[in-house]
Amino acid sequence: MSARRTAKTPEELPASLQGLGKSDWLNRLAGIASSRGGFRELGKRHFAAFISAGPTLLVTFETQAGIQGLTEEAQPLGWRLVREAGWSNLCLASDGDTWFRDEAVYAYFDDLVDRGFFEEFERVIFYGAGPCAYAACAFSVAAPGAHVLAVQPQATLDPAMTEWDERFREMRRLDFTSRYGYAPDMLDAAEKAFVLYDPMDRLDAMHAALFARPNVTLLRLRHMGAALQGALLRMGMLHTLLRLVGTDRLDRHSFATLYRRRRRYPPYLRNLLSQLEVDEREPLIQALCQNVTQRMNLPRFRRRLRRLPGVAGEMNEAARIIDD
Repeated sequence: MSARRTAKTPEELPASLQGLGKSDWLNRLAGIASSRGGFRELGKRHFAAFISAGPTLLVTFETQAGIQGLTEEAQPLGWRLVREAGWSNLCLASDGDTWFRDEAVYAYFDDLVDRGFFEEFERVIFYGAGPCAYAACAFSVAAPGAHVLAVQPQATLDPAMTEWDERFREMRRLDFTSRYGYAPDMLDAAEKAFVLYDPMDRLDAMHAALFARPNVTLLRLRHMGAALQGALLRMGMLHTLLRLVGTDRLDRHSFATLYRRRRRYPPYLRNLLSQLEVDEREPLIQALCQNVTQRMNLPRFRRRLRRLPGVAGEMNEAARIIDD
């Protein structure tokens, strides 16, 4: 697997791999990567697919199920940026959530380092979400000076450090103390890293706090829910964030500007309303419902506004006009 830009043009990547069975999908993906960069199986549960295109390398960690289900194209997330921006993409994929704790994966990155693979690129970006975000942080140490975008990462599942996280008890048998182990420490070699999380999720927030480093920026997506990667994709934010990282333009200000898209994202608005109702913040509930009903057709907010004291009669009349 060579980093030399000898692959076919990005436009020749297929438009979609949707509709294929798991075996056919994997064979098709392997064939495409083999002809445009390289493909390698890494033990029984992982593979690496490299698409050679340009001097910026995006290293993505994904699950096979996520690749097939998160996008209409059923392709690695980086392939869109191969087409649109001319980036190269190295996709590390797992069969299920493995946190990429596998000797075959370690050996693969050792080999890349020994061959100077990452040094052939002008910029290297690591990306992942959840268990894959852990891996993106942990393996970024193989490319000193890289940039990292991690969505909801776990710092470790070593019970000696995170026994308070009961979500992944069955995975505690994995070794998180050996090579590429404690993800926050592995970020010390990165130039910049961005950790995205919802502070309303207590366990995610506790993991995020472990990543606090001078070169790490913590970005909060309050009320966005438990599946941030899917939300970022549906809002059209994820690839924009990656582009901002790739051009060294992501910071708190640019993130805040981009994150205004949540104002038109119904799941966020519903989560926010639910929290305000739990907190019994009636004035804020009224302000939110009025704002949303003026901009969007979301019946729950209109019904909730009708039930607020002092606005019920006015809203009922307005609702009759709207419904007519």
